[in-house]
Amino acid sequence: MQIPLNQFEQYIDETILKRGLRYFKNGQVHEPEEISPGVYEAIVEGTEDYTVQLTLKNGIITEYVCNCPYDFGPVCKHVAAVIFYLQQDELVLSNKTKRAKTTKTSQTSKPAKRKTVAEQVDELLEKATHDELKQFVREQALQNASFRNLFLSSFAQHNSNESKELYVKQVKAILKTASERDGFIDWSASRLVGKAVDNLLESARKQIESCNYKSAVFICTAVMEQMTEALQYADDSNGEIGGRVEVAYEMLYNIALEQSSEEIRTLIIEYCFTSFDKQIYSGWDWHTDILRLAALLLKTEEETERIFKQIDKAQRSDYEMEKAQNIKYEILLKTKGENAAEKYLEQNITNSELRRVAIQKALEKRDFEKAASLAEDGVSYDLKDRPGLAKEWYDWLLKIAQAQNDSEKIIEYARLLFIDNFRKEQDYYTIMKQQVKPEEWNAFVEEIIKDIKTSKRWFDDISLIASIFIKEEWWDRLLELVKKSPSLNTIDRYEKYLSKNYSKEIIELYANGILNYMKNSMGRDHYQNACRYIRKIIKMGGRDKANGIISYLRAEYPKRKALMEELDKI
Repeated sequence: MQIPLNQFEQYIDETILKRGLRYFKNGQVHEPEEISPGVYEAIVEGTEDYTVQLTLKNGIITEYVCNCPYDFGPVCKHVAAVIFYLQQDELVLSNKTKRAKTTKTSQTSKPAKRKTVAEQVDELLEKATHDELKQFVREQALQNASFRNLFLSSFAQHNSNESKELYVKQVKAILKTASERDGFIDWSASRLVGKAVDNLLESARKQIESCNYKSAVFICTAVMEQMTEALQYADDSNGEIGGRVEVAYEMLYNIALEQSSEEIRTLIIEYCFTSFDKQIYSGWDWHTDILRLAALLLKTEEETERIFKQIDKAQRSDYEMEKAQNIKYEILLKTKGENAAEKYLEQNITNSELRRVAIQKALEKRDFEKAASLAEDGVSYDLKDRPGLAKEWYDWLLKIAQAQNDSEKIIEYARLLFIDNFRKEQDYYTIMKQQVKPEEWNAFVEEIIKDIKTSKRWFDDISLIASIFIKEEWWDRLLELVKKSPSLNTIDRYEKYLSKNYSKEIIELYANGILNYMKNSMGRDHYQNACRYIRKIIKMGGRDKANGIISYLRAEYPKRKALMEELDKI
């Protein structure tokens, strides 16, 4: 979301604005620094000190990021607080801090010729002597573990003692620093671990850019191993630790795609084989993923036989078995050819991925009988335990019927998939309408509605029937449907289709919905939600009805202070 600086209050949630303003007024925002042209960075004091970065271009905030854990909306209170700081002169605001204000930042102005952080750094680097810089780096490396780790990994190619163990020690040090006395890493500490490991991964990226693949492999494998182990004693509900394993694996995979040299190929493939045998990633997706990585690098018959043996060992669960079978199929296709791969595919046709491949191949060869047989077998095999997958096979049957231009079967399968509300592989409703004769269409639709009403399904039948009324523009029937289930969410969902012709009815539905909602809802969030719908009534021309609701709520719930405050804002 891009935010005009002089209109930012219109783009940010009211609650977030209030909290951000409070942070600013309490002096919790340090003066922003322009670290590069148009890019501002500020520290905001909160539960912890959080870093906010904003990018300004032509009076527009084009990018903003904060390292706090807030993920309930696009803008957090810390970002809002920094924006208030930047706009304090325009808004005539003051805060409790005694920090000197040296600049005025608006949509058209920048700090008064102040050098950016990048410019200040460049100036110091030009003026400092070689020996002064070396002494500074030496002292910081001895005193600051984070700096030391970043330095060692950034210049790893010059380290004669470089090995994976060097980076294993660095990751272990990061984990140890973040852990509690009993060794557990809580949710908050996991975030710090993620940030620290990001420095290592950034070093790996730079090594890849410089074609120092060996260093990058060492960093990635060290991160993968130690972070996977850390998952056993950390709260990773925010994905900070597991996410870094994924990033490291993707980098390793990209290196393998490069296949830059025999040395690197051998290094990676041997790591894959060894880590699999040691079951370093056992219980995680990466256990079979490293076999997929090894499959990219196979060259010799010995390596192929070795991976086949490991694939056979990998099959502990149905999920793991299918992943391993997919890898083996790809290897056979690559090393043994089409015939051997197809034979293996047919032997393991209960594997859903391999079944998809087989159906697709049959379709490409226009062997419709075989394609349909595979799909029908899939329906029979998966209908009981994996009904969602069975619907996918029905979708394949529809595609086969379409390829054959078989109108009867197209209608049959499209109807089934529409009524079952299968995820939209295709627009099943439109497909049916194209196949059914116009004079028979209305009766056909009525039968569909009847079937939906009489069937017992897990999804919301109302939304499916409503979708029919919307497509057919049967607004009177849509209104009656909404009246039968008049929750605020339902009214809100279909208001745009009905307000033009039935504004009075929608206003009345909203009014009743709000009163019913407030009977069982307490708390400011609920009050704000109710007031949002009151505002909708006003926008639709129902000011008198809105005033009546407000008066009723004030009389009925006079002790709900937060509700009174929210009603005052309308």
